[in-house]
Amino acid sequence: MNKVNFINKTKKQLARLSAIQAPLPSGRGWGWVLGVLLLSSCSDILDTSSELVEFQEDNTLDHPTDSVYSVMGIVNRMQLIADRSVLLGEIRSDLVTPTEAASADLKRLAAFDFAEPNKYCQVSDYYAVINNCNYYLANVDTTLQRRGRTLFRYEYAAVKAFRAWTYLELVKNYGQVPLVTEPVMTEREAEEALTKRVATIKEVCDYFIADLTPYALVELPQYGDINSYTSTEFFIPMRALLGDLCLWAGRYQEAARWYHDYLNDKERFITLNSSNRVRWTSVTDFQRPSDAYSTQGNEVISRIPMEQRVFDGIVSDLLNVFSSTRENNYFFQVTPSAGMRQLSADQVYCMEYKTETTTDTVYVPRSGFTDNILVGDLRLSSNYKKTSQGGQDEYSEYSTLRQTIGKHTANSITTYRRTMVYLRYAEALNRSGLPQSAFAVLKYGLCAENNRTHIDSLELVAAGDLITFDETAFTRETVIGIHSIGSGDSECNAYYDMPQPSTPLATRQDTIAYQIPLVEDRIVTEMALEGAFEGYRFYDLMRIALRRGDPSYLADPVSRRNGTSDPAVRALLMDTSNWYLPLK
Repeated sequence: MNKVNFINKTKKQLARLSAIQAPLPSGRGWGWVLGVLLLSSCSDILDTSSELVEFQEDNTLDHPTDSVYSVMGIVNRMQLIADRSVLLGEIRSDLVTPTEAASADLKRLAAFDFAEPNKYCQVSDYYAVINNCNYYLANVDTTLQRRGRTLFRYEYAAVKAFRAWTYLELVKNYGQVPLVTEPVMTEREAEEALTKRVATIKEVCDYFIADLTPYALVELPQYGDINSYTSTEFFIPMRALLGDLCLWAGRYQEAARWYHDYLNDKERFITLNSSNRVRWTSVTDFQRPSDAYSTQGNEVISRIPMEQRVFDGIVSDLLNVFSSTRENNYFFQVTPSAGMRQLSADQVYCMEYKTETTTDTVYVPRSGFTDNILVGDLRLSSNYKKTSQGGQDEYSEYSTLRQTIGKHTANSITTYRRTMVYLRYAEALNRSGLPQSAFAVLKYGLCAENNRTHIDSLELVAAGDLITFDETAFTRETVIGIHSIGSGDSECNAYYDMPQPSTPLATRQDTIAYQIPLVEDRIVTEMALEGAFEGYRFYDLMRIALRRGDPSYLADPVSRRNGTSDPAVRALLMDTSNWYLPLK
């Protein structure tokens, strides 16, 4: 492994060094060091603030070991922003509220108060990942071949995806950002990079759509199992990411195409597990539902692995934020908001009831439960538990309340999971002018038989192969409407149906235009029910509000998260500039 030589090292050395790190051969923890890149300081975006000069000829990536270790080092670097990918999208949303035990940084984040420094607003951490990616892409030898195969093709595509994903996270949070695509190695290069015009969300997305499209079908790298995970899970699924970029860019038909082709890839069909749902097990006894629902396991497509010990690197703090742990003396820092509880309770749970001679439907009552959290959709009750701990001295250092939110693990942070990809696919279909197809994702699940039954012939023609799935893998027995994961047999639910105008409209297109925003509202609600506490909600509200040119779409629910509207919060969020973190 080549060493990095430095000259003219200043006495002050305000710049930090970002180590491109690699896994130890044993697979335990993440070792170092494989290369060094200059990284920004905590206070400035791309500050190198020193005269450190790296002899770049000593850092060529022309050997398989160097390349592989450098790619895994970028995975390691992403640990810096892993928790933030959840917290920035959740703490500012309407689904959680901080407790008294919450840190000052979390409380200020929830209040959109950025007058003081906040550890969750370190823009330089995103550029640390980006600079590592830029360096790799600029220096890896893409001409090398072995047995007729380009040696680093998989890694090159994977790093491009890392960079695009990081930029999307960055621009969602900061609104407009410098688009730096070359490695920054010196103070002068940093200054030049920051003179570039900042790019908007759409401009960032358009750039990376073009950048990634030639590599959309390149397979993910495979390095075997690392830290008990299959290493392919450490990489961003390219077509799903392209779907996200197109969705944010307003290129809806392209987004639907990318999502569809990813889900329907014959090499790895992405189907939903119809047994992974939480249900009432009896049509007469509503005391305790099944507890089978999980967002982990096979649901996870992509993840950022985290360390188990601080000694090894960066350890996730999400469990300490969302749940009671010994480390936080059982004082959880956020809890489901009144808004989240109401959203869940507003759903109507339906059960199909069969006897030897008849089939009927039963709607679960809305009262008489031991816990009101059991009203409506069951996903909240399945993922959220809160108990009171008796027998403690009033002066105990431990909380008497214990909360568990079962969406997070200490081992990794999820970047993509199956159901959320389906919901974004539904959003893209709907905005492509296919509201029946989009609603079918929620109510029935898409397969040939369901499509013929629940989508009219004109939309079937208009949709074409955008909703065509392999008929051996996607059948009525294997697909599921996503609303059924928590609200029972939604395909039988008369209260959960395709929106229709009260009187016929003049043209079919008028009807579609009427349905699209209403179906979109259903999709966004489903995203909250399904993705609560995972970091999606604020961005989902933002995306729809920007699309509609209506800031109240975000401002209203967030201002009501505690049960009643907070006029000050609403007024703040009606100004879209307050949706973003300060870029400093």
